[in-house]
Amino acid sequence: MEKHPFDEFGMHVFSESVMKDRLPSPVFKKWKTSVSKEDSLDRATADAIAHAMKSWAIDLGATHFSHWFQPLTGQTAEKHDSFLEPGDSGAPIARFSGKMLIKGETDGSSFPSGGLRATFEARGYTYWDCTSPAFIRDNVLCIPTVFVSYNGEPLDQKAPLLKAIEALSAQATRITNALGDKTVKRVNLLVGLEQEYFLVDLEMFNKRPDLLFCGRTLLGAMPSKGQELEDHYFGSISARVKAFMDEVNLELWRVGIFARIEHNEVAPGQFELCPIFADANVAVDQNQIIMDVLKKVAKKHGMACLLHEKPFKGINGSGKHNNWSLVTDDGQNLFEPGEKPHENVRFLMFVCAVIKAIDQYPELLRLAASGPGNDHRLGANEAPPAVISVFMGTVIEDILLKLINKETFITAKDTIKFSPISTLSYIPKDNSDRNRTSPFAFTGNKFEFRMLGSSRSAATVNTVISTIIADVLRDIADRLEPFKYLQETREDALEICVEILRDHHRILFSGDGYSETWLIEAEKRGLPNIRSFVESIDSLIEEKSINLFARTHVYTENELHARSEVMHDQYVKVISMEAKTLIDLVDRMIVPSLVDELKELGPIVSKSKVLANKEKVLIELLDKVDELSAELKSNVATAADISDIRLEGTYLLKNVVPLMEEVRSYADNIEIALPAKSYPLPDYKDLLFLLD
Repeated sequence: MEKHPFDEFGMHVFSESVMKDRLPSPVFKKWKTSVSKEDSLDRATADAIAHAMKSWAIDLGATHFSHWFQPLTGQTAEKHDSFLEPGDSGAPIARFSGKMLIKGETDGSSFPSGGLRATFEARGYTYWDCTSPAFIRDNVLCIPTVFVSYNGEPLDQKAPLLKAIEALSAQATRITNALGDKTVKRVNLLVGLEQEYFLVDLEMFNKRPDLLFCGRTLLGAMPSKGQELEDHYFGSISARVKAFMDEVNLELWRVGIFARIEHNEVAPGQFELCPIFADANVAVDQNQIIMDVLKKVAKKHGMACLLHEKPFKGINGSGKHNNWSLVTDDGQNLFEPGEKPHENVRFLMFVCAVIKAIDQYPELLRLAASGPGNDHRLGANEAPPAVISVFMGTVIEDILLKLINKETFITAKDTIKFSPISTLSYIPKDNSDRNRTSPFAFTGNKFEFRMLGSSRSAATVNTVISTIIADVLRDIADRLEPFKYLQETREDALEICVEILRDHHRILFSGDGYSETWLIEAEKRGLPNIRSFVESIDSLIEEKSINLFARTHVYTENELHARSEVMHDQYVKVISMEAKTLIDLVDRMIVPSLVDELKELGPIVSKSKVLANKEKVLIELLDKVDELSAELKSNVATAADISDIRLEGTYLLKNVVPLMEEVRSYADNIEIALPAKSYPLPDYKDLLFLLD
């Protein structure tokens, strides 16, 4: 009987079950205690794990191993080392020790560091993250690791995430214990990442320098059909795309990723893939694998996968919805409303902590969700606005607001009544409709952060979410733990909730986030509306952020400054590259095509008033696009002469980004005016409608 694809699930991941089968029981138990942070991993245990991992990998055809890490580029990186070494007699022998498993060395000189290391300090070290399973891809054993400089400073996305997850777990456990559940030893951040993407024909992709270099079209007029018929959304998947999806699923299943949902998205050529929830650290790793698999498998099927947030102007862009919840080590979801008053108080406590954290640090969330590409998406009627608000659903929001209504709530501690939250016992999981316009929405027993850009690493946003909530929970735990009796603890917990809601209810909003009236209302409430990524970066180095990350031991002040430098540098490089690519497209492709068309018209233009008018229009377009292209070139040169990276980014935002849009508008009018045969690039019709 032919093998079913499900039979291959997890075959290429060194999972817990594989370790249990291949490791001696004492070694396996030692690893388990290490993962749970109850003990450290000794050298003998590491050697035993390395031997088992090597044997397993070689049995599956692996020839090399790699410390797989996530530098500040937002991508992944790897260096392949062969298992083979010369033995005592010179014959080849496969060798992989605990030392090689735990620590690797790579050249750190060309990775972004933001000044954390000098250029001459080239060494970088990788250290095994034993909480995320190793996996095999393309005959290479990939070992998830953290990446640090020669002096130990983290140069990656993973190390801060691990610290933030630990901080959140510690404080959430304190709250859970204080509210009566003393058996809970750990609280896990579970994350589910919905990944949106576009597919275009590879031949067409290769003819578009803007897609090749920038991941998005820098010019291109909309065809007569876009997404207005809404016929692509959840429509029948074409045979070509289905074959691609089938191979993607098989690749992901082999490395233990539960790729569960796939469908057509709203825009033509747009699709979505959703895995099942996993521990945040693992979910972030898996999302990086997913993005890599999507791109590589697409090429095998004659397509290119676009992960940019806005590859095409005029139709929806792509996000990466970050769904998350808090679950105890015995399986209790702390965001489940529950059926008993005790559980309701706990639910209310954690919800209020989230509300306070978001209201205190919306700028950090705006930063963590974005990059230059997300500026084209946020605020449009396809994605959440740049204003951060929290949607709880009308039922729960009404209950929360009633808690701070003086007519229904008595503030004196000795007369606190639980009646205002008794109705929580009867709330169904789906107590309200989903609000697709909300950046941060409660969806039954979890929160969905919808702002995250499709191309971005999910590490930073989950680091921020974990850190800001851990910080709030720490203050709450400090207040709750001194109480000796559960009744007192519950009463004070409710009082804390009321205090939080009185101070932070402005962040609650259940209406239409796309409406202009909400933006006006948000301004009245004092909620920040940061319209661009570059304007959000320095929120990372404000005093309140520095103190926040220091208190939670996630980042040092130097590390925050370094990361802000890296982000500013990336913004400048991306915008400069896009501008140069657009100039090149206009000067070397669009203008010459227009000149050729004018030459063709020349001999016959006098014979027709229509042709004469067309010639006039084309000449006006030629002069204008050439003038704007020259101005853009001058502004890019001016920006390059600015020595301060922050000032350079601000200059690009104000003087280059809008000018690029103006150049585009004239270039798109040229496309419309030219005969199809004369336009030098595949147009939107070719890019969006040729997958069937």
